[in-house]
Amino acid sequence: MQYDKDLQSEHKELFLQARALLLSFEGIVETKKERITTYSNEKGGICHLRTMPHGIDFGFLKGAKMEDGLGLLTGNGKAIRVLPQKELNKEAVEYYLEQAIAINSKK
Repeated sequence: MQYDKDLQSEHKELFLQARALLLSFEGIVETKKERITTYSNEKGGICHLRTMPHGIDFGFLKGAKMEDGLGLLTGNGKAIRVLPQKELNKEAVEYYLEQAIAINSKK
């Protein structure tokens, strides 16, 4: 399971900090899947989180619809945008997470 791999990673502490931040938002639920750990609310999926060689990645599931005012998102697919983190930038994560939650609420 990916969650178990994330806890074995050299970036475990960063992963746990990011996880705690995600779960601090009201209504966010964690789902541990075989290949990824996802976060959602009653309106649907918000993001996934996993450790990477550089640190961690937040993958915003509807990231293509988000405003990238900080210029930190990567990717150019139809849906997902990734926020790579070498150390947790709480303000940036909150900026993007609030947008992702707002996009979900428009369903």
